[in-house]
Amino acid sequence: MGAGSSTEAEREPLLVPRPTETSSPPVNSRVYRRRWLVLTMFSLLALIQGMVWNFWGPIQNSAAHAYGFTKSDIAVLVLWGPVGFIPWLLFMWLMDKKGLRVSLLLSAFLMLLGAALRSIPLTEQPLRRWLIHGGQFLNGLAGPTIMSAGPYLSTTWFAPDQRATATAVASLVSYLGSAASFVVGPLVVPAPNDTQAGITMAVSNSSIRDRIQLVMYSELTAIAVLFVAVLVYFPSRPPMPPSVAAASQRLSYRSSICRLLSNLRFLMISLAYAVPTGVIAGWSGVLDMILTPVNVSQVQKLQVVCIFSMSTQQYVERQTGGLFKVIIRQMLLESRSHRRMEDETVLVTPLSLYHCQKVDAGWIGFWSIVGGCVFGVAMARFADSIRGMLKLILVLMLAGASLSSTWFTLTFLSRFTHFPSTAATLYTSCILVGIFCSSSVPIFFELFIETVYPVPEGITCGVVTFLGNLVTGLLLFFLTFYCKGGF
Repeated sequence: MGAGSSTEAEREPLLVPRPTETSSPPVNSRVYRRRWLVLTMFSLLALIQGMVWNFWGPIQNSAAHAYGFTKSDIAVLVLWGPVGFIPWLLFMWLMDKKGLRVSLLLSAFLMLLGAALRSIPLTEQPLRRWLIHGGQFLNGLAGPTIMSAGPYLSTTWFAPDQRATATAVASLVSYLGSAASFVVGPLVVPAPNDTQAGITMAVSNSSIRDRIQLVMYSELTAIAVLFVAVLVYFPSRPPMPPSVAAASQRLSYRSSICRLLSNLRFLMISLAYAVPTGVIAGWSGVLDMILTPVNVSQVQKLQVVCIFSMSTQQYVERQTGGLFKVIIRQMLLESRSHRRMEDETVLVTPLSLYHCQKVDAGWIGFWSIVGGCVFGVAMARFADSIRGMLKLILVLMLAGASLSSTWFTLTFLSRFTHFPSTAATLYTSCILVGIFCSSSVPIFFELFIETVYPVPEGITCGVVTFLGNLVTGLLLFFLTFYCKGGF
């Protein structure tokens, strides 16, 4: 009918592009040794941020005497960490648009400014307390980048077989900073009634303030050094990507947020992540305050019976210049029972009342978090070698956390459950809770990234860390009203 033969272009299918058009050039990937330097700098900054956040909880009794803080004040100081996540959308946008270097520089500057504010040695206590609160808030503003950028850093700098391990190190080191504060604070800052050579000595408030000031100056110096290091050298990305995934095109910021909020599977996994990790984070921040009413240090139920005759008391008072009378008065206040007879005073008091209470709670929190970090890195390394088992690993971890937390709860109901309540059971149950909950964080992050790909890692982890800190904030907000009384 006069129609010519079809051309080659006309015989091409309309919906399937030609192979020559869809084939992309191979990606040249390379792994740089400097990635370990980048990871170390980021991890040290996260370590200090965690230490500053959890500084006041382990030394709550000392802070009460030095600055007049109440239990509500301590809870608010810890609460500033989750409050810093309120502008998380701004920090995630900055990371997506400007890269990791600009975001980390801003976070380091906020940490430096906050540490400087709270370290100003003012004599006016009301103003000093406001500066301390302001410094804690600025340190909390660094949280969205510090706690969310670990998976983004590992994808940008590390090969696929090292990504889960790098994610574990970058995301868990801030928890390690919280653990370090359980040791540094009680060891450096003396308790209001310190124990030396078996004698309880009253420590002046000025001495406590000097020790607290020393720790804050040390943290300020460390933050300043890290800020300068990040300013001198911290590239946003390597010259060549380490993998195909690092070089692939990702969704835009707005499209990523919409994708995450409309993905039901992602929201369900986020709920499973946010509730246990958020509760554990808030609980560990005020661990000393929570365990003090249940007499953590008295689980061994050791008692000392002291009998002092009147003549002995008068002789020792003359030799010590009245110091013995101060010690006896303190022991009378802290003893379980005491009675006066004709010429002697009998004291029956728990041995562990002296200086053990804060140290015991600190060591429980320390080993709980450290165990979780070590186990988390080990499980992440295992996940690097065996792919496709993230869900099974998380189910086992959450089951272990549930059993451990149930055990911990039942030990304080021994009157009804007849569970043994000893120091060993308290330490073991708390450490197991920390191990199972904290070690699940990097595995959760890897599962999130696989679930919502190609959403950028920083945005994905920013959403879930915001949800976790929302749970932490709600818990601490409740504690601010529950703990109205003083120390």
